[in-house]
Amino acid sequence: MGKRMLVTSTDLMMIQFLVPHIQNLAEHGFEMEIACSNVGGRLEEIRAKLKGYVKAIHVVRLVRSPASLINLKGYQDMKKIVDNGHYDIIWTNEPVMGVVTRLAARKVRKKGTKVLYMVHGFHFYKGAPKLNWMIYYPIERYMSRLADVIVTINKEDYMRAKKFHARKVKYIHGIGIDMSRLHPTETQCDIRKELGISDNSFLILSVGELLPRKNQQVIIQALGRLKDQEIHYILCGKGAKEQELINLSKKNGIEDRVHFLGYRKDVADIYGQTDLLALPSRREGLGLAGLEGMYCGLPLISSNINGIRDYMENGKTGFMYDPDDVEGFAEGIRKMKNSPGLRKKCGIYNRRVVIPYCIENSKQEVLKLISEL
Repeated sequence: MGKRMLVTSTDLMMIQFLVPHIQNLAEHGFEMEIACSNVGGRLEEIRAKLKGYVKAIHVVRLVRSPASLINLKGYQDMKKIVDNGHYDIIWTNEPVMGVVTRLAARKVRKKGTKVLYMVHGFHFYKGAPKLNWMIYYPIERYMSRLADVIVTINKEDYMRAKKFHARKVKYIHGIGIDMSRLHPTETQCDIRKELGISDNSFLILSVGELLPRKNQQVIIQALGRLKDQEIHYILCGKGAKEQELINLSKKNGIEDRVHFLGYRKDVADIYGQTDLLALPSRREGLGLAGLEGMYCGLPLISSNINGIRDYMENGKTGFMYDPDDVEGFAEGIRKMKNSPGLRKKCGIYNRRVVIPYCIENSKQEVLKLISEL
C-alpha cells in the first residue's frame, strides 16, 4: 500500500489548481484523501473529476475570514479527520485552511506525520498595507513552526519564509498552467466581429476578477491619456469593481473602447486574437493570466510586483511599471502598438520563458517535493 496522504484547501483552490496534482500523486502510488471547505459551490465538480483517484472527500466548515467563529467548527472537523486518518503526509494550502490544518496536525506530527504548507502568495509583501503586516505576518511566522516544509511559488515569499521557523523552505515554478485549456476551440469566436471592432484596431486584454488588487483602472486611465481611437481594452472577468470601472471609462471618454465581457469560457480564443496582455495587479502570488498570455505568445505590460517579477524581464517579455504609474503604462502601450516587430519578438521569447511554469513540469516538481518527504 502506498503512502497515505491528505490534501486540504478550499473547494475553489482544489478545482482551479490542485486536481491535476491529486491525480498525478494517485497515479504514482499515493493513497489520496482531500478535505475542502465549501466556499464556491464546486464540491460536486471535484467529486466528478477525482472519482477513482481519492479514497475520501471530506468537507470542513471553514470560511475565508480569519475572524469568523464558524472556523472553530471547522477546526473540530479537521481535527477529527487528521486524528483518524493515519496519514503519512498532509499537504495544506491557503491562510485559514493552512492555519487550521497545521493546528489540527500538531499531535500527529509528533508521531511522524509530515506536514507541507504551500503558500500561494503571502498577504504581506513589499508595498502591502500595514494592516496586512500587523495581522498576517506574525501569524504566518509563528505557524511556520508547525510545518516540516514551506513551499512558495514566488521568490520574494521564498526569501521571507527562509527567515521563519520551518525545517525546510522550497521554491517551485507555480502550481502549473493547464495548457490544454489554452488551445482554441473548434468553433472559435471572432471577438472583433462580436464587439464590432475593426481588423486594424489594437486590442489589449486583461483576464481576472474585477477587484481592487487587479488594478485594471490604471490601464483605463492610461488609455484616457493616449486618446488613440484605434486602441480597445477587453476585460474578461466579473467582480465588485465593474461599475466603478465603467464609470471611469466614461469619465475618460473611452467607454466605447472598453469592453466588459464578464466570465468567458472561450478565453483561449480571445488570447489568440489580441495584441497585448495587461497585468497591472497590486498583488499576485504569481499571476496566472500573465503566464497564460505568455504561453499564447502575447507580449505583456505589467506591474513590477512580487510574483510577476519572477518571470517578467523589461524589454524582453514586455514592460513593467509601478502599479500607479499611469504615464508609464501609457508609454508602454504606445511602444507596443507602434512596434509590431517588438511584439513578435517578445511573444516568441515568452513561449520559451513560460515552459517551467506549465502543468507537466509543475506536477513533477510537486511529486519530487512529496517524495522527498
